[in-house]
Amino acid sequence: MTTDIFLDKIAKVTQLFEPITLSEMEGVKLMDRMDVKYLIPIHFLPDILSDAKQHYKLLEIDNQRICTYQTLYYDTKDLWLYHQHQAGKQNRYKVRSRNYVDSNLQFFEIKFKNNHGRTIKKRIKTNGIDEPYLRAESSAFLSKTCPLEPENLQGVMWVNYTRLTLVSKQNSERLTIDLELTFKNDLKEVQYAQIAIAEIKQEKVGVSPILGILKKYQLKSGSISKYCLGIISLFEGVKQNNFKKHLKRISKTLHQYESFTANAFV
Repeated sequence: MTTDIFLDKIAKVTQLFEPITLSEMEGVKLMDRMDVKYLIPIHFLPDILSDAKQHYKLLEIDNQRICTYQTLYYDTKDLWLYHQHQAGKQNRYKVRSRNYVDSNLQFFEIKFKNNHGRTIKKRIKTNGIDEPYLRAESSAFLSKTCPLEPENLQGVMWVNYTRLTLVSKQNSERLTIDLELTFKNDLKEVQYAQIAIAEIKQEKVGVSPILGILKKYQLKSGSISKYCLGIISLFEGVKQNNFKKHLKRISKTLHQYESFTANAFV
């Protein structure tokens, strides 16, 4: 069953939100934050957004409220950064170039997850995406920012999706919801159109209206990162033991989606 009917419903609900601009979001960049991920079946999302609209504003760029992101992730040839995540290592990194399509902005970004569970993001503005290897400016920034060797990194995977960015009306909190997840390398392309990955981003873990809304739909926290899901989806034989519970939840969600659509549209 196509997901277009749900995407259409989501698009209609987004028009009910009070908008917020990029410049108005300056105070909630949250480059040093705590974050919690949720896996959401796409058929729940229109109702979840309807419940959330009184609590959040929605980012709008040039009349677009569902924005397009293109991201190239870097790793070593043997996927050392992925394996650090899979092994549950603390003080680990993600390295990427990202094109914020609707705002026509490109950044080279380094995300660091420290041993206190905080995510710290540092970035520089670039002219386009470094493909497939890091250019001089990005290499210098990487060397200055973290212990990774830039000459060992190469682009290994594209992660493309559309995103809703919600900003709390009450406190310093953002909620991102990523849709139409597509993973691609030179050999393979995999899409997860039936699910969305939501991420609550706060200065410190606290009360949030979205928590009660997600609980209403019996959704529990915990989801694999887009980067790790993409590596597992595209690369044969990579170790994934520590992600088994997340992969099982994804498989269950996909099955629930098929069951829902089979019963709803007979």
